[in-house]
Amino acid sequence: MELSICLGDELGRYHFGADHPFGPLRYPAFLEAFEERGLGQHCVVRSPRQAMAAVIERFHTPAYVERVRDASATGWGYLDYGDTPAVPGIYEAAAFVVGSVIDALGSMLAGELRRAFVPIAGLHHARRNRAAGFCVFNDCGVAIETAMATPGIERIAYVDIDAHHGDGVFYAFESDPRVIVADTHQDGRTLYPGTGDASETGRGEAKDTKLNIPLPPGASDKDFFAAWPRIEAHLERFEPQLILFQCGVDSLAGDPITALQLSEQAHAHAA
Repeated sequence: MELSICLGDELGRYHFGADHPFGPLRYPAFLEAFEERGLGQHCVVRSPRQAMAAVIERFHTPAYVERVRDASATGWGYLDYGDTPAVPGIYEAAAFVVGSVIDALGSMLAGELRRAFVPIAGLHHARRNRAAGFCVFNDCGVAIETAMATPGIERIAYVDIDAHHGDGVFYAFESDPRVIVADTHQDGRTLYPGTGDASETGRGEAKDTKLNIPLPPGASDKDFFAAWPRIEAHLERFEPQLILFQCGVDSLAGDPITALQLSEQAHAHAA
């Protein structure tokens, strides 16, 4: 089969406790729906892999990686300014997210797969030297750095339909013309992290390689489908050799934190 999915309890360890918005029920809920719909017959199931520090440091600074490891051992304090607590074992949990993404990416770059999916991934807020927005290690950033270091890969696209702007990815590669970004999200004036204005299109040689499409609170499938051709045209213009897709479910209707009203049909169309 040309599609793989990563499943394993190791991914479910990435959470910040029952009282936190990023709690322990996300992975079990996904797994239950996956099994109820019989989706396993349509893909190859792979086991999670833990990334070594050297892999994580393709995107993050060594000092930050060490800080996360130390804080994870004590389980005390926060990794940012109050959103992302240093719960015990969070280093290992985040390393499994990164490792699983990089394992899937490696199979794609080797031509073994055309598509791969990793739930509990897409931690797009983490910066190179700090955590942010419930994101400890930026698996998307590590994947981009890994892909761009692969011989023959000259352009990679990062497409993000999470309700929050993928600021950790966007600003890390804002000046890199090899990384094509298309990000549709709830207007930053109404939602964390407050970034992703349409006027932000890249810097220097990367100008116009980045596309931000802010959507107003309450935006529906109609608004999403109206915006999607712009994303397709953006990708067709630059002809990326690989697409990294962050499909955060908080853009779906009913999310308790965000205000977009998309349906599963919008996500299916984007995929």
